Amino acid sequence: MHEALYGPAGFFVRARPASHFLTSAQSPLFARALARLIGELDEQLGRPDPFDVVDVGAGGGELLANLQPLLPGRARLRPVEIGDHIPDGIVGLLLATEWLDNVPLDLAQDGRYLHDGEPVSAPDAEWIQRWWPNPEGTVEIGRERDKAWAKAVSHLNRGLALTVDYGHFLGTRPSAPTLAGFRDGREVEPLLDGSTDLTCHVAIDSAAAATGLPWTVLTQREALHWLGVNGTRPPLELAYHDPAGYLRALAEASEAATLTDPNGLGGHWWLLHPLGCAL
Repeated sequence: MHEALYGPAGFFVRARPASHFLTSAQSPLFARALARLIGELDEQLGRPDPFDVVDVGAGGGELLANLQPLLPGRARLRPVEIGDHIPDGIVGLLLATEWLDNVPLDLAQDGRYLHDGEPVSAPDAEWIQRWWPNPEGTVEIGRERDKAWAKAVSHLNRGLALTVDYGHFLGTRPSAPTLAGFRDGREVEPLLDGSTDLTCHVAIDSAAAATGLPWTVLTQREALHWLGVNGTRPPLELAYHDPAGYLRALAEASEAATLTDPNGLGGHWWLLHPLGCAL
């Protein structure tokens, strides 16, 4: 999985990911909701200068580009991509939107790795026993993702670490593999030749526990409703008095419905780790 995504001919090396799948990070409305969250966090932290916004797995930078005009001038926006180092001493927001699902992992069944048939290592066996006990089928071993998230969060000095992704929890692990491939906006066979994006759902609770910090989890639908995104359609009367305004409001309602759809993006999980703040 690592070579298929991040090797010399890997998907994220030779392709522009945003052209292959829709994520919340590409949405201006999502950015506006995050700007409201950042405003609350900024107040909690005493309006530091600079206020860091670090986007791990920033892709084409769409989210930071949408955020920039909404934030104060002392905001320091920092994208982190393949090969980049996460800056130390972050004061503000550490963000990872649909990043962990692309962190490579190993699949195992009956105590053996699927890719080579070898017995799973002792650390992976311990992870399975703790986080995916008595599996009925394929196990997607999330230990490398736990390490990746814990390492990312370790760079936060004060503020909030937030990752947004699709995932599952102990007691509701999937019995069938969640490995999926995406290309040109469609789900396709998950090929390992670098031609497709490869994802697996995230064991949210194990990633959270790996940080050693307190954590809270919400669905994206719940989080965006909390931040004022509800998808309410504008009243039809507005179309007669302000046709252009009605069309703008209708488009925003449609965008909000997509972001909060419980069977789609709204079913993603927001995992939040506050550090030195009350959020």
